[in-house]
Formats: sequence, structure tokens, C-alpha cells
Amino acid sequence: MFIDRAIITIKAGDGGNGITSFIHYKGKVSGGPDGGDGGKGGDIIFVADKHLTNLSDYYYKTKYVAENGEQGGAKDCFGKSGEDLVLKVPLGTVIKDRETGNIIADMFTDGQRKVVLVGGDGGKGNAKFKNSRRHAPHFSQTGEKTETKQVVLELKTIADVGLVGFPNVGKSTLLSKITRARPKIANYHFTTLSPNLGVCDYYDNQFLVADIPGLIEGASEGAGLGIDFLRHIERTRMLVHVVDVSGLEGRDPYDDYLKINAELKSYSKALSKLKQIIVANKCDVYGADEKLKEFKQKVGRGKKIIPISAVTGEGLDQLKKAVYTALEKLPPVKPLEFEEFNYVKPERLSYEIFKEGETFVIVGTLVDVLKRNVVLDDMNSLAYLHKVLRDRGIIAELRKMGATDKSTVIIGGEEFEFVD
Repeated sequence: MFIDRAIITIKAGDGGNGITSFIHYKGKVSGGPDGGDGGKGGDIIFVADKHLTNLSDYYYKTKYVAENGEQGGAKDCFGKSGEDLVLKVPLGTVIKDRETGNIIADMFTDGQRKVVLVGGDGGKGNAKFKNSRRHAPHFSQTGEKTETKQVVLELKTIADVGLVGFPNVGKSTLLSKITRARPKIANYHFTTLSPNLGVCDYYDNQFLVADIPGLIEGASEGAGLGIDFLRHIERTRMLVHVVDVSGLEGRDPYDDYLKINAELKSYSKALSKLKQIIVANKCDVYGADEKLKEFKQKVGRGKKIIPISAVTGEGLDQLKKAVYTALEKLPPVKPLEFEEFNYVKPERLSYEIFKEGETFVIVGTLVDVLKRNVVLDDMNSLAYLHKVLRDRGIIAELRKMGATDKSTVIIGGEEFEFVD
């Protein structure tokens, strides 16, 4: 099954908890603090792999979670960091944030790596909270929790040349003749269900050719499979527009030519401006010569039209020469130009104070950090909380807002009496 678009849920690993521990050995029951820090959670990393051709790996499994960091240990032992989760994608995969649609990465080159989500930091053990005034802290820090995100993976085929045209005009046969690709070929009236890639050899040179499926009238508006596959043409440097001049299908080749170009322009003006060589296929069929003359007259001068027969091989050398000559003058394929979007950890020191009568509610990411650090039934830990509130100017701000000895302060769902 060919899959070129997938929506997956990803989550980096949570940080491991720090622990509260004290040295114990013979003759000394309670020594100093020796609680170690928790390990860092694993990252979510995407890697471009040239051996992959589509996103089918992400069709059945849609949720990916990196390993959590392990809890710290006694004797100042650090917890083991969680293993990073590496997700491999084919070249040309564009990673987007589903919520905003912003582009996170364009996986353009083989081996390219992108850390999309960073694992949570490990919590500090109680040994880290020891100081000259606090000799035996009975509290430690929990590991940082990470958020779940949804990303969209879109495959945009990377190729030098894109073959476009109506179904059954001979694109797959042409691809098989000029490259080593072996697409499934049959005389059906619908379209190939997936893009096919092949390398065309021209003397000592090579270029990559893609058979782009899905183009029928109305494709840019969702008809058939076109809207799903038009994105693959965006990567190509030029187009080879294949038309059937035999008349065997009962269609007018010039009408087909106009309709395909209209679909390209409707989808993207940039596509309509790509260099285009017109290939008149099935010229070996009886009566094709007259239809070819008529087609050339309608297209007019200034358009490169190459008559061929993909079945017999007639005109294929001329086509390869024309394509290679055109490619020499065109710039190479480049990654998308975009403003990179990155998931960032929230600023830990932000807060807001809301007044509700004699009650003051403090919220924000600073509160989230304090909830991780403070143990309510430990006096040293509460002293640490008060110090942070004082150093950050929160106590002074509460006074300015009218807090008195009768006021209640709510921090992280816990109620405290304000003492001026």
C-alpha cells in the first residue's frame, strides 16, 4: 500500500524523578542526603532514509512515545536517561504541526536528522538541595512531564522530471522504457495508484524521473486521486507532458493537453510555470500522423513537441536528449523555503496573580515548577517555597494588590495564609 500522508501522535519521554535518600551505614543510621537525580526522557527524532519510498509504516501505528527517564538512586546515583525514539521517513517528507499547519522540517537529504520533541529533564535528588543552612532536605524534585503533539507527514517526491498526463496515455510504459523502473502496466482507464520513480541514464549522466499519477479533470478540486498526488510535482525541476495522439481512447489530445495544464495552474501557479516538454505518444498507431499534425497546429509554435512510441522505442533517444539538455539549464532541486517551527518548552518563570475578594490565585509555569519542587509537609521545602516567592517579587506584588493577614493565597490548588 502506498501512503504519502499520515497523521501521527508523538510524545517525548518524561524525566525521571529525583529521590529523597540519606546515607546509611554501620554505626550511622541517618547520614547526609545522597538522593540522586532522575534521568532525562528520550527525544523524538526523525531521520530521512533513502531506502524508504512511502509512509506506509505510519498507516497502522499512529502513536509513538519515547522512553521515560529512570528514577534517581541512593548514593548520588543518576537515573538512566530514556532511549531516544528514531522515526525514519523517506526523502522529501515534510513534517508539519497539525494544529497550526506550520512546517517543522523538510527531510530532503539522506541521513538528515531533526529533533522534533525534546525529552523532559530529570528531577533533582535531595542531595542537590543541601546547603549551609539546610543540611538534611527531606524533599526532592519530580521529573519534567512532556506534552503530546500531533504532526502531519506529507511526502513530496524528489525528482528531476515529472511525467504528467491523463490516465492510459502511456506514462508508465514510457517510464519503464527510459529507466530501470518496473511499474505495473495495464490497459485500464483509471490512474496508477502511486508515484513511480526511475533513474534515466543518458551516456555518463543520470536524472530521476517520476510518473505522477492522479491527474484527471477536476483533480485540483479533489476529483479522483489528483489532490493527493499533485503535491509530488512540486519537487520536480521540469515536466514531460504526455498526450495520446492515437485517438484510441476517443479523446482529443489537444483538449487533454489544455485540461491538464488547467489543473496544474489551479493547484499552483508555480507548477504552470515549470519548464515543459510535450510528448506525443502512440505515434505507431495507424492514423496518428494526421492527428499529430492537427495537434501541432493547435498547440502552435514555440512549444517543444517530441513524437514517440513508448512501445516500439521510436523517438526515445530524442526525448532523453531534450530532457537532459533542458535540465542542464535549470537550477537543481532545492528544499522548501519556510520559517522553521519548533516545539519549545514553556518558560518556567512566568506567572499571573488573580484577585477574587480576599483570595489571591497564582497561576503559570512557575507554579508548575514549584509543585514539582515543594513537599508541603516538610518545613525546609516550605521555606524554599517562601524564598522563591520573595526572590521573584511575588510577595511584594501581593502586598501591592492588597493582600493582608486575612487573605488566602492559592498556589497550585493548595491554600496558604498570607503573613505580612
